[in-house]
Amino acid sequence: MCRHGHRTDYFDALTVEALFETLSQLDPIWVYASVGCIAFIENIFPPFPSDVVVVAAGSLAAGGRVDAVTLTLSATVGSTLGFLAMYRIGGWIGSHILETGRFKFIPVDQVTKVENWFRHYGYWVVVANRFLAGTRAVVSFFAGMSDLSLTTCVLLSFFSALAWNAILVTSGDALGTNWREIGDYLAAYGRTVTIVVVLFFAGYLLYRFYLRRSSTNSNGPANPQ
Repeated sequence: MCRHGHRTDYFDALTVEALFETLSQLDPIWVYASVGCIAFIENIFPPFPSDVVVVAAGSLAAGGRVDAVTLTLSATVGSTLGFLAMYRIGGWIGSHILETGRFKFIPVDQVTKVENWFRHYGYWVVVANRFLAGTRAVVSFFAGMSDLSLTTCVLLSFFSALAWNAILVTSGDALGTNWREIGDYLAAYGRTVTIVVVLFFAGYLLYRFYLRRSSTNSNGPANPQ
């Protein structure tokens, strides 16, 4: 157990406490800017603890230090810009690396299967994007690689982030100085979502492999009489 009863190793490793102490000493305008930047970074570097930081910043609203609505919008804009950045990276890698076939170690067939799945269901995944902690960068990356509509993806990502950040800020505002209590739940939630998503895609790929094998066997050459 850590110094604070409700803090986990996740808290300590990612220095959320230090980030909160820094935010609590800043003027409101810099709190908004910092939270937006942190939300942006988390889309590029998923281990960054933006959700817990947004909750911590939300606790400042309980004391009147910042405005909850402005804080929510700041985090949402940062999240959306981060989504856009990973979307662009995914699109660039898809067109400049995978399609050229220069990197033989990349399993293009498997990536293509995921792309095809995204073309069918990707917009629904983008809607749920912010609620898929631990996999957000992957979602935006494959959205770009799969050539989903940029405008639609950005709009869906914005509203997804708005809903999620509203929950986080409201939680921080309600908990006040007890905001640390939510850290354990967010960490457990993130791990659970990651495991579920990985198992889902693994199951999907195995299912496609099974269908291909079944099709190959059924269409094989007839036995000579």
